[in-house]
Amino acid sequence: MLSLDGVRDTLAPLLPPIFCLLLASCSVTQSPVPVFDRAPASQRSTAVSAGNVKTYTVQRGDTLYGIALNNGLAYKDLAEWNSIGNPNAIDVGQQLNLSPPPASAQPSLFPLSQTAPSTTIEAPIPRAVTEPRGRSDVNTDKLKTEPKAFRVPYSEQTLAQLKGSPDAIPSSADRPEVVPERVARINPEPQAQAAEANPDVSVEWVWPTQGKLLEGFSEGSKGVDIAGKSGQAVLASAPGKVVYSGNGLRGYGNLIIIKHNDTYLSAYAHNSKLLMKEGQVVTRGQKIAEMGSVDAGQIKLHFEIRKHGKPVDPLQYLPAMSK
Repeated sequence: MLSLDGVRDTLAPLLPPIFCLLLASCSVTQSPVPVFDRAPASQRSTAVSAGNVKTYTVQRGDTLYGIALNNGLAYKDLAEWNSIGNPNAIDVGQQLNLSPPPASAQPSLFPLSQTAPSTTIEAPIPRAVTEPRGRSDVNTDKLKTEPKAFRVPYSEQTLAQLKGSPDAIPSSADRPEVVPERVARINPEPQAQAAEANPDVSVEWVWPTQGKLLEGFSEGSKGVDIAGKSGQAVLASAPGKVVYSGNGLRGYGNLIIIKHNDTYLSAYAHNSKLLMKEGQVVTRGQKIAEMGSVDAGQIKLHFEIRKHGKPVDPLQYLPAMSK
């Protein structure tokens, strides 16, 4: 039989390996932290599509106002799209975007792919109305005929009384017949045909002033010239927003340009006095300027209608001139 000293001497060499095994079993193996790319897919891609952006190269003699007018745009929009602080400072050969630049993808502080921890709110559960014991065999279909104002104990006799009560729900045979209201059918075809026959029905034009027609629309004239007196009222030919009011466009003198919609602009040139500022909204027939002869050899109004920036014959849009 081994003594205590003998047991100790026997186990002493085995203690270090046993401690190593215990330490190894207690250690926690940590996996490497996963790395996620939080950037949106469009940002990770090196190829970014710029879309179909229409551009224009500045030529000698161009102005930002003229480029905007020729393309049916507001010069302020054109300046903003091209980060131009001074509309009078453009360079020959400079390339201008004629449409808004595509929205660039901005990194988000909280990517949409991340799911925020949800908070569960337990709604109070409505107490169920329990019937007295011994009524588990009650037919619920029959209980639907009970009055809503009060409850009575269920019995075959009570049910029979309810069915014979004058306050009982009338049967379908006793209910008054509901005659559906007759609605006249609207035929949209004539409206569609009218829109096709007159695609410019969205803008109703009036003459910008009264006077003799000096010159009509031609290759050399982008609009019509109307004679008049100095200070004579110049009217907005259609409702819209003033996108230019000034004299920065060579050959037009004091000029007002009104944008009526995404299709049409109108221009009023050679005025002696401008009464509207950029950004103001005008109505059809509202006085916007006074006739003059600035940058012209005589007192007249030069009037243009631009469709998508291209000059069109105003006489095709204005009502017939009264004789």
